[in-house]
Amino acid sequence: MRAFLISTAAAFALLAAAPHVLAQSPKQGGAAVVTFNNDLTTLDPQVGYDWQNWSVIKSIFDGLMDYKPGTTELEPDLAESYTVSDDGLTYTFKLRDGIKFHNGRAMTPADVKYSVERAVNPATQSPGGGYFSAIEGYDALAGGKANELSGIRIIDDKTISFTLTRPDATFLHLMAINFAYVVPKEEVEKAGADWGKKPVGTGGFKFVEWVPGQRIVLERHKDYYRSGVPYLDKLTFEFGQDPTVAILRLKNGEIDIVGDGIPPAQFTEIMADPANKDLIAEGDQLHTGYVTMNVTMPPFDNLKIRQAVNMAINKERITRLINNRGVPANQPLPPAMPGYNTDNKGYPYDPDGARKLLAEAGQPEITTELYAMNVDPNPRIAQAIQQDLAAVGIKAEIRSLAQAEVIAAGGAGKAPMIWSGGMAWIADFPDPANFYYGILGCAGAVEGGWNWAKYCNKELDARAENADAMVKADQSEKRIGEWKSVFDEVTKDAPWAPVFNEKRFTYHSARLGGDPSLFTDPIHIPVNYDYIFAKDAQ
Repeated sequence: MRAFLISTAAAFALLAAAPHVLAQSPKQGGAAVVTFNNDLTTLDPQVGYDWQNWSVIKSIFDGLMDYKPGTTELEPDLAESYTVSDDGLTYTFKLRDGIKFHNGRAMTPADVKYSVERAVNPATQSPGGGYFSAIEGYDALAGGKANELSGIRIIDDKTISFTLTRPDATFLHLMAINFAYVVPKEEVEKAGADWGKKPVGTGGFKFVEWVPGQRIVLERHKDYYRSGVPYLDKLTFEFGQDPTVAILRLKNGEIDIVGDGIPPAQFTEIMADPANKDLIAEGDQLHTGYVTMNVTMPPFDNLKIRQAVNMAINKERITRLINNRGVPANQPLPPAMPGYNTDNKGYPYDPDGARKLLAEAGQPEITTELYAMNVDPNPRIAQAIQQDLAAVGIKAEIRSLAQAEVIAAGGAGKAPMIWSGGMAWIADFPDPANFYYGILGCAGAVEGGWNWAKYCNKELDARAENADAMVKADQSEKRIGEWKSVFDEVTKDAPWAPVFNEKRFTYHSARLGGDPSLFTDPIHIPVNYDYIFAKDAQ
């Protein structure tokens, strides 16, 4: 998932147990108001693909799988249970009893089949259709030569199976991603082009109204299969709210959550106020901000020069530029991601060592370009990187451009260096595979791809695929170990200079309760609205 503004993407807190709120048994009732600066674009789960859409979509829809509240731990959702064949090619799900859409109709396996096929169907123009490429029949449906996925079979009125063309250990995660959320065909067809504005799902909240540019209103789904949740009776998302104004409204008791996060200019003041001690939830994100170096063009086709760039950047200083809303990064994977190697320390800040490497490469002085998105704080961060590079002999001219222009230059392979801020990678799901193929693997090192370093190591690609073929439960530790090894090798090859891993800070009113992890939920972005509650309803 691409983050469009720094410090506004989803927080990912990897916790060992479910949140304490689940043991508190709060009563149902009350309402909450959440503000955002920008309106949403769609509530279509097969189409919505940014963090702000997801925060609402995940309240309205469900998938076969989900994650325990506040964690990255997978668990069945609409599925009661599942089995995986010995060869890792067939996943069979048994659906729960009593699942109803918001229109009152019972959900069936046919709805699951229709929803996944809808994501793959080119007519939907889903940005996530490619995630299901391992399902048999994908090429035919995606290519417009078939109307269904031959690998999906309805076995009976409660059972559905998926047959893959290759083992894929991430498949259960894919059944928890928005693109696989279950929608009712009749409602999609009835709404036509307006479906994204008139959603009907099976989730804890049902859609009530959308006044463009003003608000979206949801109400508790009283027939939700999870007994006792959600706790809130009503959710209102207000748009056109500048975060600075939203802060004032929260202090005045007019709203409950500042959806865009704490504005940078107010961050230090708000964090230092003792009155906010229990009102700000902090959590890690599956995010890395990094500098890419195009390994296919001089001078970055030289490993020593790429290593020198890593050693030249003062990550501690740059992290301070964002009010310490993150930690210095030492490898491509963020600390909250399975597969992060605590023994991999990356490259130290060592300007003298960087100058030595440049001399060994025979290029003690280099002139290049550093592309960066022109939205604050990215220009300031780019300037700090520029200063660090200049101190060791690398003169980098900054090209501060609109997001689309930077992305186009990176995809075309025309940018020697890119600071990824504002466009940095936020994982679609909590698995190391999602941090590799598109942005570091050969599949992404193509025209228009997101692998802006154009780094392609076929040996590592093969090892990655072998890791993802380990689908059995008793292979999970071995699989993660292999992914650690893959990313250790990436660090040595240095196509990136990782700079920092962001954290999320969610500011909420005193009248809302719930474990802090729910306010920086890794999946229900940024807040798990199903499990927070109103204290004044207690």
